[in-house]
Amino acid sequence: MAAARLGPRPGHAYAELVGGPLLDITGWTLDESGTGVCLQTDLGHFGPGGRALYDPRPGNPACWDWNGDSP
Repeated sequence: MAAARLGPRPGHAYAELVGGPLLDITGWTLDESGTGVCLQTDLGHFGPGGRALYDPRPGNPACWDWNGDSP
């Protein structure tokens, strides 16, 4: 069985996501909403089951920026 290829694949076109879906944080405490989240993704650096990390933007906590990938 061939190993799964992680990350971009030859012959595919990709766009870097600079925005994303809305994340409903209704009811989250300031501590919870100030720490960021890990969202499951299949096309990140670690392939299926990996996570995309997002953190609140300094000075604008309504916007969360991508901060890397995690297994």
